[in-house]
This record gives sequence, structure tokens and C-alpha cells, in this order.
Amino acid sequence: MLDTTLLSLFVPTFFLVSISPGMCMTLALTLGMSIGVRKTLWMMAGELLGVATVAICAAIGVAGIVSKWPQLFIVLKIVGAAYLSYIGIAMLRARQGIVISDPSKQTDISRIGLFNQGLITALSNPKGWIFMISLLPPFINPELQFAPQLAALIVIILISELICMLIYANGGKTLGRLLKNKGDLVINRIAGSLMLLVAIWLLFT
Repeated sequence: MLDTTLLSLFVPTFFLVSISPGMCMTLALTLGMSIGVRKTLWMMAGELLGVATVAICAAIGVAGIVSKWPQLFIVLKIVGAAYLSYIGIAMLRARQGIVISDPSKQTDISRIGLFNQGLITALSNPKGWIFMISLLPPFINPELQFAPQLAALIVIILISELICMLIYANGGKTLGRLLKNKGDLVINRIAGSLMLLVAIWLLFT
């Protein structure tokens, strides 16, 4: 059994949160501009897995354990920020190769690397944890079975996140096309700067 009233309220609530600019959306925008939407889907897959993991852990109370050992967050944040900084610096230094006009020929960033990029960003975002801890409980009816409600909420969360990341990635792709005539160097600098911004954002939040 599901509380359809709560679910109908959760849909617009979470969509508004998802569509607002954040680390994952900025990452989708950056990758959409630099490597195209198709390859960015690998980052999205990792991000969705990370978001689902955070939601499940927050709902079942594992987040309480994590809050007692904040060093777990620190390690994840440092690793994630270091990886994103590495990619960002590579983009800033490259004239060709990292970002090229035809995203289908992009081979420097592996699919696994993109997947891990999204996963680490989602898992190491403390605001994501805090948001899930504070948002999910009000939309769970204690009088109904917990598992079906959590499953429904996670499905809504993942669909919302995917739609919003696709919007940002396609926006980035359009921006990349507008800058195409200015050369790969300009796109590299913009994408690299945004990647470093996400890394700094991740490290200091």
C-alpha cells in the first residue's frame, strides 16, 4: 500500500530540488559541453547509484552512523575533489584531446572513470545526505509498509535526477556547439574551470 497523496506532493518537491544548480548538475553541464550527452550518461549512471545509496542509507538510519564518524565524509570528499581537480587541470592544459569538436571520438575519459566520477560526487556530498535525512521521513507514512514506500520514493528521486541531468547535459552540449567556432581551447578552459569549481565546491561544503 502507498500513500498517493504524499507521493503526489513528493514529485514536485524533489523535482524543484533536483533542477536547482548543484555539484551533480554542474558536472552534467560540464561533461555535456565537453564530451557530449551520450558519454555523460555513464557519469549519470554513477550519480544515480550514489543518490539511491544515500537515500536508502538515510531512510534506514545508517546516516546516523556516518554522522558519528565525519572522517568518512572527509575521505570521500578529498578523493572526489582530487579526481575532479585532475580532470579539470587536464582540460585547462589541453589544446586538443580532452575536449574535441566531435564527442563521439572522445576516448581520454573512460566509461568507468565517468561512472566513478558521478558515484563519488553523489556519495561525498554532505548536503545530499542532510537533504535525504530531512526530506524523506515526512513523506513516509508510518502506518503503511516501509519498503514499498521507500522503493516508490527512490524511483521518483532517480527519474527526477535523470531528467534534470539530461536537461543540464543538453544545455552544456548546446553551449559547446555555440563555442565550437572559437576552437577547442576555449571549450577546454570553460569546462576545466567548471570542473575545478565542482571540486572546490565538493571540498569546502
